Amino acid sequence: MSNPGTTNSAPIENRAQLVEVLMRGNKPQRQWRIGTEHEKFGFVRPDMAEGRTPYAPPPYMPRGIGALLEALSGPDWEPIYDGEAVIGLKGANTHKGCSISLEPAGQFELSGAPLETLHETDQEMRAHFDLIRGPVKELGLGFVPVGFQPLWGRGDMPWMPKSRYAIMRRYMPTVGALGLDMMTRSSTVQVNLDFSDEADMARKMRVSLALQPLVSALMANSPFVEGKANGYLSNRCRIWTDTDNARAGQPPLFFADDFSFERYVDWVLDVPMYFVVRDGKNVDVAGASFRRWLENGEVPEGLKAYPDQTPTIGDFEDHLTTAFPDVRLKQFLEMRGADAGSPQMMVAHSALWVGLLYDPATLEAAERLVRELDWGVYQQLRADVPKLAMDAPFPGALRALARRVLALAEQGLRARARDEAQFLAPLQAIADGGPTQAEHWLALYKGAWGGDVRPIFQHAEV
Repeated sequence: MSNPGTTNSAPIENRAQLVEVLMRGNKPQRQWRIGTEHEKFGFVRPDMAEGRTPYAPPPYMPRGIGALLEALSGPDWEPIYDGEAVIGLKGANTHKGCSISLEPAGQFELSGAPLETLHETDQEMRAHFDLIRGPVKELGLGFVPVGFQPLWGRGDMPWMPKSRYAIMRRYMPTVGALGLDMMTRSSTVQVNLDFSDEADMARKMRVSLALQPLVSALMANSPFVEGKANGYLSNRCRIWTDTDNARAGQPPLFFADDFSFERYVDWVLDVPMYFVVRDGKNVDVAGASFRRWLENGEVPEGLKAYPDQTPTIGDFEDHLTTAFPDVRLKQFLEMRGADAGSPQMMVAHSALWVGLLYDPATLEAAERLVRELDWGVYQQLRADVPKLAMDAPFPGALRALARRVLALAEQGLRARARDEAQFLAPLQAIADGGPTQAEHWLALYKGAWGGDVRPIFQHAEV
């Protein structure tokens, strides 16, 4: 989840202003960029535990996530505060455009800079792991990119001192059974991509939302819960089915031929609120209606103690970040359906979406492909993928769809003429019958590991 940004205090005077927030994302194709974000779980290294529990998730302090942020702070990484606590870093100089932020239980996230090529994405990811490797080792920690915490229970997870998380922690259990697991025990990779105008945005939304379950299956990497296999290949995907369905999933209107910026605004106005920022603090308004506040003047209860009760553009921009559909629209599109994984898999994830969406001819072909079936088929696939991944039932077989989609992605990458098609190789191996990351771990768990999940931490990237 992103770090705090600059709040636009202009009052909302009409709905056109809200549409304009999204329209500001329109860019000519020559300005389209690739922004990759990836998370990873920290753990205490057993050879450097020094009185700590081996493999335990590190706290904020001492010798934990806060200490790592402080160690990285300097001319290239400016600290971001929530009160007196460092909760993120803003990149400067050669890291300009990047940021580092924390998920609720300390999942460490790099939000990459907007880059032109997948080669730069690959280099950025390698550089990030190189950057943190020294400080991480000094703190006796490691980081493993998997989609769900493989060993520890919800009650074992620490909470980071980020005030919006305290609001979500209170509210989440009232709207779904697994929201706190989403917050504390899940880890993802996403890619953020641009659009040229409303029509381009709508086409990319339809294609990417339909194919998100396929990509979730290809990227499945979370088969363990509390030290055991729990029968799911992507437990991270499973928890999204019961987190908060008023703000998540595949809203049917996103598939509509008349989907537009205005229709997204209409949808997001009915997503229950979490917070507003006043006097530099996050004010708890969880469950309140932005629409009723805006249209009927119904001030959220938690805001009534503040003199400034008029909804602002900044309030709406913050509210946009609290909607969690599988593809989220802001001033770019966020692909949100994948488990975190190995660096090669995470770059492959970006490559697939760039290939499908950034060449106009390929995008048109991809839309024809997904329209061969009713949208309901893809929604059912979303329900089946968490348990079965690439073996989920699908007309003509899911791996056949994967091969067609990856062929289009390769076509789109070759059209970019940047020698990027190589990055699809890990996904092509799975489409051709190879194991997913989850199946790879399960084979080791049932074989060489003898039913012990802890060896997965020995495969940490840092």
